[in-house]
Amino acid sequence: MPDTVALLRGVAIFQDLDDGELARVAEVCRTKEFVSGEYIFKEGEAGNRLYLIFEGEVRISRVVPGSGEEALAVLKPGALFGEMSVFDRSERSTDAISNGGTKVLTISRSDFELLLDFNRELAYKVLWSCVRLLSGRLRATNDSLRSFLAMSMF
Repeated sequence: MPDTVALLRGVAIFQDLDDGELARVAEVCRTKEFVSGEYIFKEGEAGNRLYLIFEGEVRISRVVPGSGEEALAVLKPGALFGEMSVFDRSERSTDAISNGGTKVLTISRSDFELLLDFNRELAYKVLWSCVRLLSGRLRATNDSLRSFLAMSMF
């Protein structure tokens, strides 16, 4: 069993939480194991939980019609994934596949929402961390798009 509080401390959306708040988050975490090649989730499925890798790797990919699987990223221990669908209640936008066997901590959307509903200070800290994380991702996407557009003009 991993040191759940230590793992959570390294995750961007939990970085502002104190030890007591991290312990409350740890209470709703469950462990799950996946064998190599097993789908953790598939594109189009309902997103009802988030995941934190503590052992192994996860390949994030999507199927491109006519081309097959396109790997977008390989996530290592300490990486959080699957959170977007938990936040916006949408379908999964990619596949997540165990790459060589994977162990994760997972939190269901219902447990996460209850945790935030009953702990206002914790919710405030987590939600502001999410805003910073998503703003950073948007900024990086904008920078990439700007570079792509600049190169395509030549």
